[in-house]
Amino acid sequence: MRLSILLALTAALPLGAQASTSNAFTAEVDRRAAAISDSVVAWRRDIHEHPELSTQETRTAALVAAHLRRFGIETRTGVGGTGVVGVLKGGRPGPVVALRADMDALPVTEDVDVPFRSRVRVQYNGQEVGVMHACGHDTHVAMLLGAAEVLSEMRQRLPGTVVFLFQPAEESLGGAAGMIRDGALENPKPSAVFGIHVFPYTVGSVVYRPGGLMAAGGTLRIVVRGRQTHGAIPWNGIDPIVVASQIVLGLQTVVSRQIDLTASPAIVTVATINGGVRSNIIPDSVVMTGTIRTFDETQRQQIPALVKRTAESIAAASGATAAVEASVAGTITYNDPALVERMRPTVERVVAGGIPGAKVLPGPPTTTSEDFSLYQQKVPGIFMFLGITPGGTDPKLAAPNHSPKFYADERALPIGVKLLASLALDYLSSPSVSP
Repeated sequence: MRLSILLALTAALPLGAQASTSNAFTAEVDRRAAAISDSVVAWRRDIHEHPELSTQETRTAALVAAHLRRFGIETRTGVGGTGVVGVLKGGRPGPVVALRADMDALPVTEDVDVPFRSRVRVQYNGQEVGVMHACGHDTHVAMLLGAAEVLSEMRQRLPGTVVFLFQPAEESLGGAAGMIRDGALENPKPSAVFGIHVFPYTVGSVVYRPGGLMAAGGTLRIVVRGRQTHGAIPWNGIDPIVVASQIVLGLQTVVSRQIDLTASPAIVTVATINGGVRSNIIPDSVVMTGTIRTFDETQRQQIPALVKRTAESIAAASGATAAVEASVAGTITYNDPALVERMRPTVERVVAGGIPGAKVLPGPPTTTSEDFSLYQQKVPGIFMFLGITPGGTDPKLAAPNHSPKFYADERALPIGVKLLASLALDYLSSPSVSP
């Protein structure tokens, strides 16, 4: 009974006492994050030099699991394929919070001159390609490992449980679903989830907003079938390359002319076109793939149907056919407004104590997408961007994510460690959260 009374009194501490506790946590997080900053950089460089594509993150997962076990964190592997889940139980009772990092790289040949640049090459979709962490997932893994080490060293005073989600296959938008399917959000079940993503904003700045932050993402695949013939006598066949070209142009009208853009922005992009094997042979078929992005539920249903109608009609006009697969299976990355407001002081404190000139900025919606949204469908969550563009460089001119020239200023890594650890600690310590 005495213990129950003591815990109840602790949860009902006056604001001044709670602020004192928060300040003590802040100082310790800062000190411990600084002490492991070299390790975090080394982890990041090792992962960057050895990137792995979606669903193939075996080396990265093994590295993560080894570190978590070294920190004394309960570890489960093979979650959602190659995912890793760590569970850190604090020395004091409290709620459960989750922190997430994605682990996969992209089929991109690196063009950044750093000693730890990737030289990995693999076969991908029938082509030999380079592999690169061109979206910064290497930094995400390193920062979350750093937060895991910091929090593990504070476990006796940790008021609750932290779940670390190291997720595969974000780039294929299937990794979060697999993690959830395999119970990553169960036993224990978190009541909030946080994630950060590096982005070409000024180094150390944090950009986010309440409500919709990132678009729902979908895919399109169109197979145009004509009739193969000699390139010198095109009238004896049906040219699918010409038809495919007309479809690419026609699809631009889906967004510009067929939906109401005043309701919400949307994107339809054709990213690959493949067909033909020889310069004097008109092929039988052409395959196109691309992506669809939207923030609006009506558009989520409407755009795939418009893509299908447009492609099929253009193909039919030339005597060809178009087999269309188009859908928006993803969901909007939606930051819970109440949770954003509650954690705002934490974000502002971490950024203010970081790199001079860094700021917390309200971000506009972005048509990039994230399967972090699937976690947010299960529990309230916040996703935010951490700037990694070096000072003196205009972020608008910096190489974007997915570019072979994408570069991350490693001064952002300690900020990410502090931000993840502080979000977890402050959330668990919040008097409005019940164990």
